[in-house]
Amino acid sequence: MGLFSESVGVICTDTGQPREVQWKGTQYTVSNEPVRWYERRQWWLEESRAPLGSGAGLVDHEIWRVQLQRLKEKEPVTGTITLDLVRHVGSGRWRVLRIHDAAPVQAAEPDEAA
Repeated sequence: MGLFSESVGVICTDTGQPREVQWKGTQYTVSNEPVRWYERRQWWLEESRAPLGSGAGLVDHEIWRVQLQRLKEKEPVTGTITLDLVRHVGSGRWRVLRIHDAAPVQAAEPDEAA
């Protein structure tokens, strides 16, 4: 499992849960029901002060764990990747927070000339 922060594009359902993710130039679909929870953040290390009226998102991060499957047209798709995504309440931007599974590696065809 890796921990980092990288921008990601997310399309949500009408209820606000992730449905599709665009990450590193690849389009993925959420293959299983995503799980949502909140984690406490150390806002006092990141913010010099808490602006008046900035309640939601200041203390807690909204995190979604999603299992993704690569979208490919007319090709069989195998394997999933599991990511934790965090949504910034103020801007609505999404970031990858954790990677639990590496993207599936596709086997290379042996070189017939060798």
